Amino acid sequence: MRSAEQRNSIITSKRNARDKALGFAGPYLVNDHDVYTKATASEIVQRIAKGEWTSSQVLEAYIARSAMAQAETNFLYEDARKQAKELDAEFASTKTLRGPFHGVPVSFKDHYQIKGYDATTGFTAWANNPGTKDACLVTQFRTAGAIIFVKTNVPQTMFAFECSNPLWGRTTNPWNSQYTCGGSSGGEGALLAMDGSAMGVGSDIGGSLRIPASFCGIYSMKPTAERVSSIATRPGYEAIRSSHGPLARSVQDCELFCKTIFGQKDSSHQNIPLPYQPVELPSELRFGYYLSDVITETSPACKRAVLETVSALRKQGHECIEFTSSLNATAMEVFLGLASSDGYKKMLSHLDSDPMEDSLFLVTLGPKLPSFVRNLACWIVNTFLGDSLFSRFFSLGREKSVSEFTDLTDQRNKAVVAWYEQVWDKYGFDGIIAPVQSLPVIPHGGTTYLAPLAAATIMYNLPAGFVAGASGRSKMFDTRMYLGKNPAYDPKAMEGIPIGIQLVGKKWEDEKVLAMMHVVDEALGPRGFGPGSWKPRKTQ
Repeated sequence: MRSAEQRNSIITSKRNARDKALGFAGPYLVNDHDVYTKATASEIVQRIAKGEWTSSQVLEAYIARSAMAQAETNFLYEDARKQAKELDAEFASTKTLRGPFHGVPVSFKDHYQIKGYDATTGFTAWANNPGTKDACLVTQFRTAGAIIFVKTNVPQTMFAFECSNPLWGRTTNPWNSQYTCGGSSGGEGALLAMDGSAMGVGSDIGGSLRIPASFCGIYSMKPTAERVSSIATRPGYEAIRSSHGPLARSVQDCELFCKTIFGQKDSSHQNIPLPYQPVELPSELRFGYYLSDVITETSPACKRAVLETVSALRKQGHECIEFTSSLNATAMEVFLGLASSDGYKKMLSHLDSDPMEDSLFLVTLGPKLPSFVRNLACWIVNTFLGDSLFSRFFSLGREKSVSEFTDLTDQRNKAVVAWYEQVWDKYGFDGIIAPVQSLPVIPHGGTTYLAPLAAATIMYNLPAGFVAGASGRSKMFDTRMYLGKNPAYDPKAMEGIPIGIQLVGKKWEDEKVLAMMHVVDEALGPRGFGPGSWKPRKTQ
């Protein structure tokens, strides 16, 4: 284990190297650069194909813009400039694009291996250990002509939906610096929202693509896990598979990712190379929607986002049916049970001498307690606070035997079957519209006690008379969110921050989900998001 002095020396040297790299970025010139950063990835490729722009021109604009964001861990500027020149020379000679991403500046979440660069995941112990080869997805992007020019920040261990770690520090929300950008693909969310990248690549095991997209006001797509390679990313959970997908500033760019990457076989034959298959939607779709995940009370702002979407779809002739299900709580129980099976020993072993971030406090507390203390705490919360839901969740935070682990995997499979039977098959929905979380965004440090808010996304992987814990919800979480001197939900302070929704489809129907994303996006119409919408704001 490194000493505190050694740890601090590593942090200083890495941040100094980052600051030095920033010096290689030119100033952002509005008159020269805006035309490029206000273009989607799809538009960039089209303009280069017509000979109107060069890869180098586009790259310089995004390098300058990315330097404003401070959401990155590594800058690949010099390698990126070399690649851009190669692409320009190739196109000048052949008049042919290298691939669907030709000349598009792309950012990758920090845990993807890129040859010659660290993949630290926020651990100082993993610093100064550059990758020896590219992740399969990185190779696929480069082969398609993408220019990978930055890697972005993540929360410590990536098991949180804030974005802070001892090595690189905290990445804030681009719309209000007092709030988080989300996680674990938080650096991607912030960078894309600020037009610092034309397309981003992240991963999702419990909301890590969807939460930053919602908090930062961009788009993301969580594909079926087996359709995109995970080879040469930092290892994670196997009982709940991670999904890899795009963060983007338009639905078209999410579609471009899927059209390009789907069907590609990885080197170890681990993913299913199912090619992109366009779908034709019926003129009238049948959507289900709900306003609460039954674990916590959804804020008025997030309810309104769902209801406004429903209203817009109904005006277009689509059917929208409200429903409820108790399976969200079941899914959360299974997720917590599986994730904590080793007591988080493997995940926390990489901390070395790093202090643990507060965002991991509640999540990792259970396994640290003696069983009698944990059981006593659950009994007190249930008996005296009347919060049976918190007790159920907290009791699962402990080491499991192999037998218990296999029982949980069986429960996982049964929960999936039950969701199809009780929701998809029963109602015949084409898609489901739901809140991304109960709150539009959370303040820094909010996940210390509100980590279970991720239940709203884990399921797919205050009004008048409000009573905390009503209808079986968690009283403790509701209180922390809406009551007391410093509630997490503060509509006035949150003013101007985007609010997202989830659009959910069946497994393997990724193309249908993309098509429905177009339908929803067009139904809602222009609303101040997309390339060029972000403007610098004063620190709150």
